[in-house]
Amino acid sequence: MVVSDAMRIGERFLAVDWGTTNRRVYLIEDGVVIRSERDDRGVKAVAAGAFPAEVATIRDSFGDLPMLLAGMVGSTIGWQVAPYVPAPAGMMDLACALSWVDERTAIVPGVSSVQGGRGDVMRGEEVQLLGAVAAGLAPPNALLAQPGTHCKWVSMEDGRIAGFTTAMTGELFAMLRGHSILAPQLGGSVSPGDAFREGVEHGKRRDLAADLFGVRAAAMLNLRDDADAASYVSGLLIGSDVAARLADSRHDAVHLLADPVLGALYTIAIEANGREAFAIDSHAAFVAGIVRIGAMS
Repeated sequence: MVVSDAMRIGERFLAVDWGTTNRRVYLIEDGVVIRSERDDRGVKAVAAGAFPAEVATIRDSFGDLPMLLAGMVGSTIGWQVAPYVPAPAGMMDLACALSWVDERTAIVPGVSSVQGGRGDVMRGEEVQLLGAVAAGLAPPNALLAQPGTHCKWVSMEDGRIAGFTTAMTGELFAMLRGHSILAPQLGGSVSPGDAFREGVEHGKRRDLAADLFGVRAAAMLNLRDDADAASYVSGLLIGSDVAARLADSRHDAVHLLADPVLGALYTIAIEANGREAFAIDSHAAFVAGIVRIGAMS
């Protein structure tokens, strides 16, 4: 759809952070969140062709307002594909590449990166990353990390996304816990104790395949209590992820956009590698980013 002067988000609008399994809706007025709700209506919960009805329901609840959508709603499993903007990418690049579904509804594009012949993509995280810098939550030249199922490590330069790497750290842990030979040992909870820290230290060696089999051997030889196995494996995976990313980074600190529990685990690993970690409120970052994108549209 061609963008006309009439297609503007305005100062009072709805923003939706629409992920794979969850979504959060914000009612924003003059840059301030008036109301916010989170539910489990991620894109996987919406049938093909049902997105217009979902959007109508949101408007019925929050107000018949312009809407700016971000995240997996713009992917091949979402409502409408919003093509990737190549890195380096800044706020204006995203605002100029919005995919307009209709005159009052637009989807924020994702960002792509190709470094050393390896491609990478993100959707949704770009709003938080750029918003964190724009709001002064992180410096314009920094290393940012967004831990989760797929952990994003992002180099920001002059307030723009210069390049990034995605690590399947969280998904690997879930796969090991649910489907591997180690699954019977990984039923315990993960805590930031000695077993986790031991895993972080071993993760620095980045000999992940061998260290993972060592978890089974440790049980066979009574070298480690299985109650600690989940914490150890979590530390191993996070430690390997962190060590790999920081080995080539010139930054003395990592700015983390994460929930408090996962953020605490990554902080331990970052500090074990001799760097500082600073927590960022990811919701505040998203709001700051989406407000600025809306103002530029």
